[in-house]
Amino acid sequence: MPRSTPPVGKPTFSSPSAEITVVGVVEVGVEQGCRLLRTAEQLFQLVGSASALIQPGARLRVRGRANPSLLTTCQQGTPFQVIDVQPA
Repeated sequence: MPRSTPPVGKPTFSSPSAEITVVGVVEVGVEQGCRLLRTAEQLFQLVGSASALIQPGARLRVRGRANPSLLTTCQQGTPFQVIDVQPA
């Protein structure tokens, strides 16, 4: 099956980066339901996990993939597709 070119005006998504582990503190985003992880270097928007560990103020070690091309309503931080969450 041949690949088609996406229509003009439609967003395209590049593949996520390599899997990484980041450590930081969970913050609440300005939009309802947005959960952020502030590391020493960067702010990540946590997506794809309903882990009960992701609570404001929690220090966590999160494994996943940064996906800056992912469109979200949070508009804060680099979207980070969560694979695993552990206390740090």
